[in-house]
This record gives sequence, structure tokens and C-alpha cells, in this order.
Amino acid sequence: MTNGNAVRKTSIAWIATTALLLAPAGMRARGLKTFPGRSAGSLQDSQEAQEKEQEKREREQEAREREARERAQEKVERLQELYDDGREDLDEDRYDRAAAKFKQLAEMNGPQADAALYWKAYAENRLGKRDTALTTIADLKRRFPQSRWQKDASALEIEVKQSTGQPVKPADQSDEELKMLAIQGLMNSDSERAMPLLEKVINGAGSPREKSKALFVLAQSGSPQAREILGKIARGQSNPELQRKAVEYLGLFGGAQARQTLADVYASSGDASVKHAILRSYMIGGDHERLFAAAKSEKDESLRREAIRQLGLVHGTSELEQLYQTESSPDVRREILQAFFLAGDSGRLVQAAQGEKDAELRRAAIRNLGLIHSDDSGKALQEIYSKETDHEVKAEVLNAYFLQGNARALVAIARSEKDPELKKTAVSKLTLMHSKEGTDYLMELLQK
Repeated sequence: MTNGNAVRKTSIAWIATTALLLAPAGMRARGLKTFPGRSAGSLQDSQEAQEKEQEKREREQEAREREARERAQEKVERLQELYDDGREDLDEDRYDRAAAKFKQLAEMNGPQADAALYWKAYAENRLGKRDTALTTIADLKRRFPQSRWQKDASALEIEVKQSTGQPVKPADQSDEELKMLAIQGLMNSDSERAMPLLEKVINGAGSPREKSKALFVLAQSGSPQAREILGKIARGQSNPELQRKAVEYLGLFGGAQARQTLADVYASSGDASVKHAILRSYMIGGDHERLFAAAKSEKDESLRREAIRQLGLVHGTSELEQLYQTESSPDVRREILQAFFLAGDSGRLVQAAQGEKDAELRRAAIRNLGLIHSDDSGKALQEIYSKETDHEVKAEVLNAYFLQGNARALVAIARSEKDPELKKTAVSKLTLMHSKEGTDYLMELLQK
């Protein structure tokens, strides 16, 4: 009997070991780690615990990656905002402030660093700081030998060296302003003669400001010849800032030829800022097809997001719906939900808020519903709240009511909600709204 028991125990051990050896590598590792001495239930519990831990690590990694992407995007936006502020200072003749902002931008060494050095030198020259301007130009040439601002920098360098070194007063009228007034007058009377003059200014050694004015005058004509010249600039014949302007004007031109030029530039350009400008021009021209193509196939995530946003602005809801159904990235799907809001499509946001399995995406849909002030969105939020069991999702509904300014709904929830935390959240929202319904309810609470 004892020998029989020993045989049976040996057989069971052999079968278990063989099963583990035949199992997939991951299972085998887990099995051998816990074998012998654990029951099937213990093994299952251990496996579930490991899977949960792995899911937790994956979520944390995804959150870190998303945070890194958001930080990178915030940096890009800060750089662009600083550049735009500096350009605005130049337009308003605040040269000292402009020089300081472009100095900061150049030191941050972002994508606009070469442009920042050019505009810094330009502002310094306007302030009469000739030596400093020449030093800045030399820095630009040394650091960015392949920059498309080199031609403009060389022209500015000649101007600085030829100048007297006296400060330029903002009120003084320059020769270039007189020249542009003359060309603009010629455009009104004889555009065929004026067109070559404008092209000469754009391709010449004048300042970027003079070239920008010439481009603007050119775009006003709306002629095929003007469109051709704009197309050349859009393809990168001049500095990047002028290129983006030409892209914008082509979008305003509209028409099949202008859209095809933009598509050609988009396909050939490696400059993300130019591609962003083209996507915005597609929106201006109502080009659903090309926005949809970029939103589907663009490898650069920031450009995909831009295309999705622009699809929302042109009310491309059917295209957005197709994207949402096939997209696997939660971040991109969140962007699509934002685009549904931009399109004013509360119906599809309601579908996501009610049926989306990803809780974070559900909350994003609810947030966007809160930004749509309509009876339908209010009713949808009410239905979601009444059926919901997830505490965080219900809190998001309360926030959506706050965004809507829907004090009546918040008062109703504050009266009936049994969860003390949710009730407290509803009341705290009411204290910030300064509405009659909310104030009356707060007085009730104080009188109890």
C-alpha cells in the first residue's frame, strides 16, 4: 500500500512536470516557480495577480509616455507663442521688447532659433545697435549654415554695414514703404505691369517685412499669375515665414489648382510647421478629402491631431466617425472626441459617453458634452448619471453640468444624491456659479 501511494505520488509529479514543460514559456515559468506545493486555485490567484501587476505597469508606462508627449507639445506651443509675441512687438515698433524675446527664443535652441536670430538682429539694427546686430548675424551664419534665413541675413548685413549707425525712429517713413505704396497703386491700375515688380521684391534682397507686404498685395489680385507666384513661394523659394504665408493665401484662393499645389508641398516638405499651415489651409478651403487622408495616414502624431481638429472645424463628422471606429490609440481617440465637439456633434459624443468601454474616454466624451449648451446634451448627461456606477464618471458628469452652467441639474443631484462625496462635489460647484437656483438651494442648506 505504501509502495502504491509512492508510485501514485511519483506519477502525479511526473504528469504535472510534463504539463509544465509542454506549456507556453510564460506559463511554464510561472508554473515551475510555484510548483510544487500549491493548489490549482493558488496558481490561478498568483497568475491573476501577476497579470494585474503587468496591466498596472503598462498603464503607468502609457501615462508616462502620454505625459512626455504632452510636455513636448507644451514646449512647442510655448516656443511658437514666444515667436508670435516677438513678431507682434516688431509690428508695433517695440524693438527693445522684440529683441529680448528673440534672444530668449534663440537661447532655447528650438526649431525657430535661426529665425529668432534674424529677427533679433533686425530689431537691434532698428534700435541703432549696429555692432550687436552684426554679431547676431554672424552667430546665425555660424550656427545655421544651411538655414533658409541666410539670404535675408546677408541682405540685412549689407544694410547694417551701409547704415550710419544712427537710431531709426519708428515714425520715419522708409523708402520701402513708399515703394510698396507705389506698387499697390500700380496694381489697382495696371496689374500686369505691377506683378513682375512684386515678384522682384519677393525674390530680392529686401527685408522680410517688405516681402510680406508684397506677398499680401499679390494675394489680393486673385489672378492665375498671382497664384503661380504664390505656388513658388509655398514650395520653399523664400524664408519659412514667407512660405507659411503663401500657403495661407493659397488656402484663401481656393480652387482645384491651389489645393493641388498645397498637396504637392505637403507631400514633399519636411517642415512640420509648413505642414501644419497646409492643414489649416485645407480647412479654409473645406478640403475634407485631404484632411481625412492626413488624419488616417500621417506618421507625425502632432500633424494627425491637427488634421483631426481641422476635420472637426469643417464638420467632417462622417470621416471622424470612421477614424474613431478604426483607431486604437486612446490619445488619438480622445482628440477625435474633441473634434466632435468642434463640429457640434453632440449625438456622437453621447454614444461615446454611454457606450465607450474605456472609462477615461467616457470621461473625455462627457467633458466635451459639457461644453455643448443644448437640451439634448443636458438630457444625455442626466441619463448617464442616473445609470452610472463609476464614481469618477459621475463626478465628471457633475463637472460637465458646471461647464454648461446647468445649476438646476446640480441642485437636483445635490437633493437626491446619497453618496456624501458626490453630494459635496455638487454643492461645491454650485457655490461657484452665482445662479438663482444654486443660491436658493444654498440658503436651504444653511437654514436646516
